[in-house]
Amino acid sequence: MKILSRCLMTLVAVSLVSAAPAPINARAVTLLNDAGHGSVTGQFVLDGPIPAPVILVKKGDAGIKDAAVCAAKGVVSDTLVIDPKTKGIRHIFVYIRKFDKAKIHPKLKTSAKKEVVFDQKDCQFLPHALCVRTDQAILVKSGDNCSHNTHTYPIRNKADNFLINANNRTGLKFTYPIAEFLPTTVKCDIHPWMKAYWMILDHPYMAVTDDRGRFTITGLPPGQYEFRCWQERVGYVSAGTRRGFMVTIKANQTTQLPTAKVPVAKFSGN
Repeated sequence: MKILSRCLMTLVAVSLVSAAPAPINARAVTLLNDAGHGSVTGQFVLDGPIPAPVILVKKGDAGIKDAAVCAAKGVVSDTLVIDPKTKGIRHIFVYIRKFDKAKIHPKLKTSAKKEVVFDQKDCQFLPHALCVRTDQAILVKSGDNCSHNTHTYPIRNKADNFLINANNRTGLKFTYPIAEFLPTTVKCDIHPWMKAYWMILDHPYMAVTDDRGRFTITGLPPGQYEFRCWQERVGYVSAGTRRGFMVTIKANQTTQLPTAKVPVAKFSGN
């Protein structure tokens, strides 16, 4: 899994179990576990039965806005996505709240990619959870044959609310120059079930768990760090600390965290 400077992130009580390997791009980790730096990898899984999917738009529902597009396939909620085999929890943000910019790995001082794409397809935002740095632009596109609007609700940055015309593959660019301390909510007011989240930080040490609940963050200087973990249904996810976990990074090594099990009861009613 590749998660370096981008992501492709109410209290939750979690129990720790024996470690399970999380995905690591060996070449990427080798390149960034140099000059005395290290990495951390881990996994979040659901403890309990997997809840039934929540249907936001039924297939063929002619009563909704832009039904020909939005109801062509139907829309399933992304607020809790669980892998049926591993019970891995997708879309958990894992990040360091603040980081000394002078200590950022030399290869990660600035983002390699100056743009990250935020798309709209079948009346859903893609990706549902996006990591973006303050030196990057967000290129908002649409692959739907209907108009959408992208309405952002940041805490520290200026909010935006703009229309994206049908089939706009050129996209509109937007920047957010101030680091946030929580993921920013993004909505479409035209289609109110559409919601996503952006984690906006001024450093590269963040990730979003993949379809098996795994993450890897690399290029960290040695030391002890507190990572925050956040999931939209419940807020902070505890994996050792109230808001996430503490980890000690060692030079030229990857630290494998114990797998964190999140009780299914924490998601009920949210």
